[in-house]
Amino acid sequence: MVVAKFSRAAGALALAALVFGPGSADAQQRLKWAHVYETNEAYHTEAVWAAQEIQRRTNNRYAIDVHAASALGNEQQINQALPLGTIDIIYTGAAFAGASFPPIAISNAPYMFRDFDHWKAYSESSLFQELSKGYNDKTRNQIVAFTYYGARHTTANKAINTPADMRAMKLRVPQAPLYLMYAKAVGANATPIAFAEVYLALQNKTVDGQENPLPTIQAKKFYEVQTHINLTSHIFESLVTVIGPTTWGRLSADDKKTFETVLKEAAARATTAIRNSELQLPDWFKQQGKTVVTPNAAAFIEAAKPLHNDASAGAGWTKDHYDRLQALGRRGS
Repeated sequence: MVVAKFSRAAGALALAALVFGPGSADAQQRLKWAHVYETNEAYHTEAVWAAQEIQRRTNNRYAIDVHAASALGNEQQINQALPLGTIDIIYTGAAFAGASFPPIAISNAPYMFRDFDHWKAYSESSLFQELSKGYNDKTRNQIVAFTYYGARHTTANKAINTPADMRAMKLRVPQAPLYLMYAKAVGANATPIAFAEVYLALQNKTVDGQENPLPTIQAKKFYEVQTHINLTSHIFESLVTVIGPTTWGRLSADDKKTFETVLKEAAARATTAIRNSELQLPDWFKQQGKTVVTPNAAAFIEAAKPLHNDASAGAGWTKDHYDRLQALGRRGS
């Protein structure tokens, strides 16, 4: 019995050392980083890497506990907790950040980006910096990094080739208003459901389908309860890494620089991992016996474009924001 207790204690200490690095007991500040993704996803593994790096680069003055898989709440709840100081850092989708500052959600409108290179140009643009500052000024939260979440695709128990194939389909969407734009464009019945509850909703046929990037469809095992992976590529999704105002306010100038540097590095690492993964996954899904469909992209784009600047459909940005985004990455821009 004594040996068993010792083994369990030794194992716990070894795990703590692996996740948080040496000397975490001496850290002056222990912070909470919350997100809704699985522990095997690049967002989480790079968050753990960043936690270790921040602890090392601040000489153990900060230790960050990374809480995955909605352990501290769903996406709406962690956004609400951030300004209260009960959570210090979050990953959140740009559409959820848009609940506080609508223009930042422009990147989540369907078919807003032509391709990954267009998304990349936006991530490095003065427009993104301007919109991030607007969010920061409005909320006092601090966006410090931008991570590629992946191209969102639609899963179902049937092939989807044109928007007509989605008419009246019960489509699960995240609990942020802008996601309704895609459903409206294709005539689907949007059904907002928390991320942690999607698998069961698909399994029980509460909804007919859902939409997420391929790495997420794999990690959350949605393919187990859906037969078709329809490559709609309707949103090139992004996550922002956000530090709450209380935490940001107490960081010294040097520590702010360290946090920003490390969190940007983690975002770049996760972006590379996700991009590489999504390019390989169509073949993997075929190997699992799934039907992978390449729809008529032009038909979907034409269905979405009329809503891009429609405030009644959720557009919270200006026409200038839109035109500047569309010009990015084009020859001569």
